This record gives sequence, C-alpha cells and structure tokens, in this order.
Amino acid sequence: MGFGQKMTIRSSVPVVQVARSLRLAASLAVLALPLGACGTGAVFDKFFSKEEAFVDEPADKLYNEGLFLMNNKKDIKAAVKKFDEVDRQHPYTDTARRSLLLSAYANYEAGDYDACIGAATRYVTLHPASPDSAYAQYLIAASHYDQIPDITRDQGRTERAISSLEEVVRKYPSSEYAGAAKKKLEGAKDQLAGREMNVGRYYLERRDYTGAINRFKTVVTQYQTTRHVEEALARLTEGYMAIGIIDEASTAAAVLGHNFPDSRWYKDAYNLVKSGGREPTENKGSYISRAFKRVGLG
Repeated sequence: MGFGQKMTIRSSVPVVQVARSLRLAASLAVLALPLGACGTGAVFDKFFSKEEAFVDEPADKLYNEGLFLMNNKKDIKAAVKKFDEVDRQHPYTDTARRSLLLSAYANYEAGDYDACIGAATRYVTLHPASPDSAYAQYLIAASHYDQIPDITRDQGRTERAISSLEEVVRKYPSSEYAGAAKKKLEGAKDQLAGREMNVGRYYLERRDYTGAINRFKTVVTQYQTTRHVEEALARLTEGYMAIGIIDEASTAAAVLGHNFPDSRWYKDAYNLVKSGGREPTENKGSYISRAFKRVGLG
C-alpha cells in the first residue's frame, strides 16, 4: 500500500481489534526469528519502514526539462515522460494542456505512432476549442498516413488515414494544416487506386474480365484525380472489348483521349477500338462520362 493511501477494512471486525491483531502478529514474527540473525531495529525496519514520500515537481520545471530533451534530440522517450508527468502531477492546468500536445508530437518524432494517436486524440477530446486542436488532429492523420503499407497488403491503415485527413479538412478548413492534409489525401487515395489496379491486372491476366472491369471501374469512379486513372481507362477499353461491350469500350477510349490526349495509354486504347471497326465515341450517359463530369473533367 503506497504512502498516503487510505486503508479500507471491508469487515465487521472493529478497527481497534484489527490493530491489536496486527501488533500481535508482528510480535510473534519477531520472536520467531533467530536471535542472531538481525537486530530488533532491522526487523522493524523490514516490516514497518514507510515508503519514501513522493514529492511533486513544479510543472514548469518538468515542462522545460522535456523541451530541452526534445529540442536537443537528447532522449525523445525521456522527453515524453517529462510531458506525461506534467499531465499526471498537474492536471487541468495550461502547462498540462501544452505538455499533452508536445507528448503527442514527441511520440510522432520517435515513430511511436500509436502513442501519438492516443495523446493527440485525448487532446482533441479534452480541448476541442483550443487553437491547437487542428494540429492535434493533423498528428493523428499523419500517424496513420506514415504507416500506409504497400499496395500488396491490407489497406485498412490507408482508409483510416483518409478518414482522419478528411476530418482535418472538414473541421479546420481555414487552418494551415488543411492544405497539407489535402496533399496527403491525394497520396492516400493514389495508394488505394494502386491497390485496385494491382488486383484488376491480376484478373485481366487470367481472363476474368468482369472481375477486372469492376476493379478498374472503382478507380475511374472514385479516384479520377490519381495517376492511375489513365491506365484504368485503357484497361476498361481492353476489358469491354474482350467481352463485346463496344459502346463502353468506345466511351472509355474517348474519355481517355479527351482528358489525357498525350497519354501513352491513349494510343493503345484507340487502336483497340479501331480494331473493332469503331472510332472512340463518348456516350454521355455512361458511368464513365458521368464520373469525369462530376469532378470537372471531360
């Protein structure tokens, strides 16, 4: 039991009787020891020594020590401990609020992303009206973003990054972090599009044209601004030509040529449609055409 803690006795035995019993037990323990083993004082030190009292340190002292460790790259983990100690010893103070944000930042710098997310989430929860809540939310998003895996692996972390980045833009549109969040959003969406393209090519190689078309369709309808959309349109042309849906193949090629006339993929798409005796012609009612009009393309 630590110093300063209150002992609660959940028993019907009176407190005085309990105290007498404890003294008697201690006396018997002393008598049971060999007389030459140790002195009476040592025995009582062993059984009754008090824990050293914990002394709070001033909030500013802990905070400045943490800043020194972090700014001089001495020991980021030690800096985090200092900031966390401010929050523990001096909760609900302005110094504790600043320390919580710096703890999140220091954890991010150390690559401890889960700890960063935990501290930053707590900051946003406790201080939603703070001017620094935008930065805390950005740290959450950046922590997810920096853990995005390659396209051959599960993209759950990428989806969480997108959700967090969109929250920065939605909740803090005028903040300095909204622009950075938008750039990261494009990178995260490009990753998801790359995943769809990778699976689509796999299906295409195995002549599973319907499965391939569904993957390329996702890129065209959801990720039109990514670098993968040109190839997706060309692959749609290839897939639709393979199963005989010439109108959609022609539309895919036409949209590709209209929006990306210098694309290396357009020549392949154009030749595929021509091989079927058609010219690339856009069907305005096609989902391909509608998808590009929705984002101001085409």
